[in-house]
Parts: sequence; structure tokens; C-alpha cells
Amino acid sequence: MQQAHLDAVLLTGLANIRYLTGFAGSSALGVVTCRSEVVLVTDFRYRTQAAEQAGDVARVVIEGQSLWAGLWQQLAQLAYVAVVGFEGAHLLHRDFERLLDAGARWSWRPTADLVERLRERKDADEVAHIREAGAVAVRALERTLADVRPGLTELAVAGMLERALREGGSEGFPFETIVASGPRSALPHARAAARELAVGDLLLIDFGAVVAGYCADVTRTVVLGRADARQREVYEVVQAANALASARVRAGMTGRDGDALARDYIDGRGFGEAFGHSLGHGVGLEVHEAPRLARSADAALPPDSVVTIEPGIYLPEWGGVRIEDDVHLAPDGPVVLTHFPRELLELS
Repeated sequence: MQQAHLDAVLLTGLANIRYLTGFAGSSALGVVTCRSEVVLVTDFRYRTQAAEQAGDVARVVIEGQSLWAGLWQQLAQLAYVAVVGFEGAHLLHRDFERLLDAGARWSWRPTADLVERLRERKDADEVAHIREAGAVAVRALERTLADVRPGLTELAVAGMLERALREGGSEGFPFETIVASGPRSALPHARAAARELAVGDLLLIDFGAVVAGYCADVTRTVVLGRADARQREVYEVVQAANALASARVRAGMTGRDGDALARDYIDGRGFGEAFGHSLGHGVGLEVHEAPRLARSADAALPPDSVVTIEPGIYLPEWGGVRIEDDVHLAPDGPVVLTHFPRELLELS
């Protein structure tokens, strides 16, 4: 804030509010000032929760009508606040109009990633939460694959997995579970459909778990029955690319160089055109956050960030393979947090 010449920052992104205050509700506005005052405005539904989660670090205000009315009242009490930053990535246009109208007494400045840059580096507790979320995810996948058989639909497999996640301790699902079989596995973000699994299918499952608000993101691809030569060839390329990047990615290298660890290997094996997405992204309070491992990412990967390593090969009308793990960029080198076999599993 000092560098940006701001007296305060208005927080509207819920993940950023949670990061700075601990409050995990779905309705809130936050203000952090240059004098380290923190105000959290929420509604009556969260009276007890807000006090318990944020009362030690913020002045909690319960607003009976409009959060914005409560915000203006609180800002008016901070006489030294004249220039306020707002989160450009998280403010709806209608709320921006509120700033210009009801908030006209203050000067407003857009900010980008002030809190997100802090969130890139995880402390020991955050890494532990992501590790536990990964363990919940892995146990759920093990339980689900034991019951997968031909004739089940993708939707049924997604339901089995999500039940196992809940029963295993996941607070929710950080994104819509991806279950894609046969030729549909060539769709990197396919939604689970009514297609029935058949012997010989590739089955790609991409899913996550949440523990203490922190996410894990895992993908595995298996084969129903015996894999054929083409399936083994493609799988082994992706498996090697995952292992190579997971072992060699380091804090300090650029996201572009991190991406190249897997991309160059896949390209060298003749499948470069079939790996169309980036290698990975940060994971934490949100399943997709900074930093990025991509051909366009020139920023350095921060120490103690947690990133996904998820190379994939997708061949239209044939199928696709992706293997994804979460990796902590620790000071002594990368540490894989998601421990499920990378070897090709053939489900009998």
C-alpha cells in the first residue's frame, strides 16, 4: 500500500478476505488500512462465525441491511483514509458504480494482485493443509477405482468419487469433477456424461479435495482391462514428463522454464502438438491461483509456492492421458504432496 500510495485497500475477493482475516463466509467486504487497521463487514448469518474466525485480527461489523452501507459508515470513521485501492479482478461493474456514487468522497485506485502475491508463498500450516487435502483425494480415488467397472456411466463414477471425498473429510469440491472415458478423454475439461464405460477405454479422472479451506488438485488416467500398445506408448510419455518436471521444477526458475521441463520432453517424443494447455498453476485457497507454469509466464516461481504438474496428451477421436500432482517448491527442492501411483493401472 505504501508503494502504491494508498491509505487503505477494499477487499472484495472472498479468498483474499479469508487469507487476511480467517473469515470463511460467503458474504463480506474487508478494509485494510496503512495503519494496520482491519475492518470486516458481513451480515447477521455470520455473527458468530465472523467473531470466532476473524475477531482477533479485525473489527467485525454485522450489517443488518446492505454491506455497502456498513462499509461507508466504517470508512467515514477512518479520518486519515482518503485514497483507497480496490481489487480490479474481483469487483463487479455495478459495485464499481457504487464507488463512484455513494463512495464519491474517497479517491479510488485499481489494484492488481496485492494479496494474491502474498498468497503465492505458503507457510508450513498451508502446506500441511494442502498435503492433507491431497491425502483425502488419494484415498477417495483408491476407494472409487476399486469399484469401477464396465457399464457404469461417467456420471456414476463422478458420484462415487464425490461421495468418497465427502466421507473421507473433504469440505467440498474445488471444481466440477472431470470423468471422461474412451474418446471423450481427449477433451481436457470434459464434464462427466451419461456415456457408459467399456472394456479397453481410457478413463481420465481430474478432481480435488478441500481441507481447512485449502485445495488439492489431482488427475490420473487408467485403462479398463488390458492396455493396448498405443495406450501404453502415450501413457509412458506423459508419465515420464510428469516425473521429470516434478523432480526438476525449482523456485526461482521462470514459469516458462518450468513449463518447458515437460513440454520439451513431450515434443521430443513427437506429441508436442497434442499438449495444448500449460503445465500447471498455483494451488491454495483457490484451486487455480498464481503462479503459472506456461509458455507465456515470465515471472519467477516463488519459494514455498505449491504448483500443479499436469502434462497431458490428447488425440481427437482416440483419447487422452493426463497425470497431475501437487508439488511444493521447498527451499531444498520440490516435494510432491499427492502420493498416488504414476504407473499405468489396468482395471480388471
